[in-house]
Amino acid sequence: MKIDELLKRLENFEIKNEKREIAEYLAQTFSDKEIQPAYHVMMKDKTIYNFYDYRDLLESNKVSPDDVFVYVENNYLAGYNPANYFYPFLANRYLLADAYLSKLGLETTYCHIIPATGLKYVAVVGNFSDINRIVVEVADIDNVVTNTNLPTLIHGYIRYKYINDDEIDKIVLQLDSQKLFAGYNFNNARDIIDRYYEDHDKMLANEVKAINYAYNHILQPYRTEYDLKSKQIIASFERKLF
Repeated sequence: MKIDELLKRLENFEIKNEKREIAEYLAQTFSDKEIQPAYHVMMKDKTIYNFYDYRDLLESNKVSPDDVFVYVENNYLAGYNPANYFYPFLANRYLLADAYLSKLGLETTYCHIIPATGLKYVAVVGNFSDINRIVVEVADIDNVVTNTNLPTLIHGYIRYKYINDDEIDKIVLQLDSQKLFAGYNFNNARDIIDRYYEDHDKMLANEVKAINYAYNHILQPYRTEYDLKSKQIIASFERKLF
């Protein structure tokens, strides 16, 4: 095996282990019911702040945006939903744009964009209390940005430190218009997955398979499932292209 191939494998192994550590840590941390559903950031030392506390600390120079490591969306879900459970990144089409614009050091008044220049990962936490389960998926932000073409989509909007809500909406509309998931946008892909699992529409099997492949290719996420009753991790794995 060539040296460069070996180094690449070692790098991939290290990234996989890092994503696994983050996913399992978030699953255990967000099992605490005291933590409110909201956007959060996890720092390099694993300290977690909700969006508004982090903003206050940033404004008072008590934390550095270079020390942000993971951008996290924490969701408490009223009931089980197949799309939210199996494909959590489909739930919010703004999340990837918010994370990327934060990594670029931008901020806005109302949306969840705040300077987080050290950002390496974006994560979704889904708390399904009705089935006593937490699902976490973690993705590499640079990889996601490349695979969703976000650098091109934001071209022309990044002129100042601040970005307004209308500009964010336009970026997300362009992201959605690409129909990244086997020819479907976020909402359409979610609808197909729900119909397949809830209505048992087997005619959609090929579409679900194609959406699954596209989702795994674009996000390459690491997934952890945590049982709230036993307080144990019951599954932890890297999603594969199949």
